[in-house]
Amino acid sequence: MIQTIDHVQVAMPAGEEKAARKFYGNLLGLLELEKPDALKSRGGVWFRLGDGRQLHLGVEQEFRPSRKAHPCFVVDGEDFEGLKGKLAEAGYEVHEDQLNPPVMRFYTSDAFGNRLEFSDRMSE
Repeated sequence: MIQTIDHVQVAMPAGEEKAARKFYGNLLGLLELEKPDALKSRGGVWFRLGDGRQLHLGVEQEFRPSRKAHPCFVVDGEDFEGLKGKLAEAGYEVHEDQLNPPVMRFYTSDAFGNRLEFSDRMSE
């Protein structure tokens, strides 16, 4: 029945598109997608992931960051350690997961406090 996921949506506060672009676009290197005209007035930002799927940042009026539920992004093995360093250098706390070897993974929070996981599936 279900074959894959088209996109994942993460909530963000209203008016914070610039911060979303800085974190997801500049820091993580995701390519921004133009939202359909009918949805632009809602705010938020959409990004393309490397495999053709999408990440949608959608405005939630009474925003509260998601501290448990989270997307997991697979990072190319060659970029994995570099991304951890880049996030830490930008001031984001990085928490490594040592509980599930041999998978290498770490967690951080985005510019709005939403939990994000990053995994190097190459290590499985």
